[in-house]
Amino acid sequence: MDSRLLRYFVAVAEELNFARAAERLGMSPPPLSRAIRQLETELGVTLLERTTHSVSLTAAGTVLLREARIALDALEAAGRRARRAAAPEPKLVLAVKADGDGGLLEPILARFAAEPAAVPVAVRLCGWQEQPQLLRRGEADAALVFEPFDRTGLDAETLADEPRVVALAAGHPLAARDRPVVLADLGLRPGDVHRFIDETRGVGRDLAQLLTLVGLGDLTPLLPASVAARYPRPGVVYRPVQDAPPVVFAIAWPQQSRSTAVAALVRAALSAAEGGTGTAREASYSAAHRG
Repeated sequence: MDSRLLRYFVAVAEELNFARAAERLGMSPPPLSRAIRQLETELGVTLLERTTHSVSLTAAGTVLLREARIALDALEAAGRRARRAAAPEPKLVLAVKADGDGGLLEPILARFAAEPAAVPVAVRLCGWQEQPQLLRRGEADAALVFEPFDRTGLDAETLADEPRVVALAAGHPLAARDRPVVLADLGLRPGDVHRFIDETRGVGRDLAQLLTLVGLGDLTPLLPASVAARYPRPGVVYRPVQDAPPVVFAIAWPQQSRSTAVAALVRAALSAAEGGTGTAREASYSAAHRG
């Protein structure tokens, strides 16, 4: 299948307007329309329903849009990885959200440096839940990330889990209460937790900004318990949330990776997470890596 035709289709499917898609692609609408017809002919299916006033996706078009995005990302990622591999001094890029390493980044890097397959590591700081896309686009080789995340095209190993705390302004009524905090005190149910975290953390918002808003009484976010130990702050009180599900922290990498350096980094991460004892998970990753 011609990747050029896939790119044309994705543009039309996302814009649902041939004129806007053509402008986005730097071409005129008639050849774009012919290209989509060509793709439909090759596949033997109708991808778009067209009227004089609207364009909509068929069921087949909806499926192809999802798969085409993955395929095009994989092509671009392959090119990026090839260019990085050809660099005079190849590096392994590890994506991490600032303040989102679970306290494991330094131990992982220290153990990785002792691995025979170790190479220099460039730590790429990124926004909240940005890591999976960086992996799929070939801009990172591995990532430290909190669950849940989009695992499309990725493998992952759990490193640790830890309780959650709620960050409260010192004057908040829950800050001085004797009995434990529960989700209901925050107007939450267990199923709300991940949505609540996404809304309060925000893409790109760093922990200093977040805690400033907490101190002002604007937010009451749920955070990993390690934050309380690592970031004490005047005007902010951390309280355990008794019935909140734990934070799950993982290392992820592209499924197609066959890099010995990535394999070594995963082993180092598992070792660091378990205090250097090593686990059966290291063996399972090595077996998958060889496959």
